[in-house]
Order: sequence, then C-alpha cells, then structure tokens
Amino acid sequence: MPKHKNPLMLSLSKHAALACLALTAAPALAKKPPQPSGFEASLPVAPAPVAPPTGSIFNVSAGYAPLYQGTRAARVGDPLTILLTESTTASKAVSSKSGKSGSASITPPSTGLISQLLKPNSLKAGSNSSFNGQGSAAQTSALDATLSVTIAEVRANGTALVRGEKKMLISQGDEWVRFSGIVRLADIDQENQIASSRVADARIQYTGKGALQQASKQGWLGRFFNKISPF
Repeated sequence: MPKHKNPLMLSLSKHAALACLALTAAPALAKKPPQPSGFEASLPVAPAPVAPPTGSIFNVSAGYAPLYQGTRAARVGDPLTILLTESTTASKAVSSKSGKSGSASITPPSTGLISQLLKPNSLKAGSNSSFNGQGSAAQTSALDATLSVTIAEVRANGTALVRGEKKMLISQGDEWVRFSGIVRLADIDQENQIASSRVADARIQYTGKGALQQASKQGWLGRFFNKISPF
C-alpha cells in the first residue's frame, strides 16, 4: 500500500526549496552600490525653526542678505563656480663635464749594470680620464574649463571647503572632472565665481574610462615585461 506523506513535512520541504532558490538568485540580481568618490555635492544644513512673529519688519530667520554682499555663496550647500585656468610649464637642463690626467717617469742611470737592465721608456707611466654628461626635461600642461561645486564646510577664519564633480557620458566612454579645495569667502565675486589659482590645497582630477582611454594604455603583458626587464 502507498504511504501517505505528512502534510507538515510537505509544507516544510516547499518552504526550504523556496528559501534555497531565493538565496541562489539573490547574488545574481543584487547590484553593488556605487562607491563614494569623495567629491559629492553637500546638502544644505536644515533651516532653524521659524521664530514666532514679533511684529517687527526685520526678521533674521526669514533670510538676510547685506547690500555689500548680495547673494554670494557663504553657507554649507551653496553652489559656486570654479574657473579652471591651470597652466604649468616646467623645464630643466643639467650638464656636467670633468677631466683628469697624470704622468710619472723615472730616469735610470746611463751607465752601469742598471742601465743595461732597464730602459728609460719602460719606466714611464701615465693616466687620463674624462667624463661628459648632459640631461634635459620639459613638461607643459594646460586646463581651461568651468566647474560648479558646493560648499562642504565653513570655517571660523572666513574660509570654506568646496568640492564637486562633473560627469559627462559620451559615445566612446565617460569623462569627469573633480575638484576640491579651500577658498576664501571674500574672494568670491558677485557672480559666485572664483579662479582656481586662488584656491588653496586644490585637488583636480580630469580622467575618464571607455574605448578611447583603453586604447591609449599599454596592455597588461607589455607592462609585465617592462617591470621584469633589466634593460
């Protein structure tokens, strides 16, 4: 006679099978969250609670912009524009030259047994050495662009930490510009712009990834042989 299966065991086995299926499918469907780059835009600080009306025309909590300052960026989360006008030219040349010479000679007696054994030319010695080395190096780089960043931190001495990035998706890959540094709030002009030459501890990254970037790099096998090559 056929044995009847326990309904409780059937239910447990079904749940176990579904759990195993979910565990095996989860890694395939799960996506890793993007890693923070350190140049993300900063959010503004939550506004202070509005004070109850006092009947006065002037209310600081409703916002205040002095006439001489206008609406220039001065708080965390405020955007401003960085004018990237970087230009660097460096050259170096080295040249060195040295020389050294010396000689020594002994004149034996012209008569006697020694004069027969030794010849004057065999007692002469001389040395001469010279060195000439030259080297030169030159590098030129330029970057002209604009980038909007946000204030991440306002400090007590009138400076602020700014950071931001611009990412562009093109047909042959991705390109992005990243910037961070310390600006003086007084150097920001009326259009909320500041030149990159007036930014302290500036960090600029201009890079990308894609087919064009990959084509300009050496292959992994070539890099391997360059590391182990003694020449």
